[in-house]
Amino acid sequence: MTIAIHTSKNLSLDEFLALPETKPASEYINGKVYQKPMPQGKHSTLQFELSSAINRVGKPEKLVYAFPELRCTFGGRSIVPDIAVFEWKCIPLDEEGEIANRIEIDPDWTIEILSPDQNPTRVIDNILFCLDRQTKLGWFLDPQERSIITFRPQQQPVVKRADDRLPVLDVLQDWQVCVNDVFAWLSFT
Repeated sequence: MTIAIHTSKNLSLDEFLALPETKPASEYINGKVYQKPMPQGKHSTLQFELSSAINRVGKPEKLVYAFPELRCTFGGRSIVPDIAVFEWKCIPLDEEGEIANRIEIDPDWTIEILSPDQNPTRVIDNILFCLDRQTKLGWFLDPQERSIITFRPQQQPVVKRADDRLPVLDVLQDWQVCVNDVFAWLSFT
């Protein structure tokens, strides 16, 4: 469940960013602060395995990198996608050529994993917000339904199930993954 943290007034983005980080992370949306739910077993497993799979494919050739729980502040919001994927050439770097601490652009691919009792509307709203900027692809994983809704800018969302092949960023066009591949990571038998 996402928790709205009540304040006596709407905070500005700068006021929010000056607050100490929370665990689990809080997001800033339309002047309000919402704390994300604590990840549970299925969520944590999917987040780890999917990030790892994307990085196994994208990192050696310096195509993409998947960051779990990376705060991205842009367009008046500060959100923490479950997985934020950046094309290698778009990864924000500091003066030393290392990843910047403050990410002030939207990811190229945003991935959200629905947690039990989490508000799906707010999660989907964050995906749509990203797509209205420069994000090229969004995935919304629903472990209970074993489905993944895929989003692309200016297109209808598509519900994918079972052996349906999932779209990936163009730079990963040789990587093929289907819905069953993703949810198979939940099995420990």
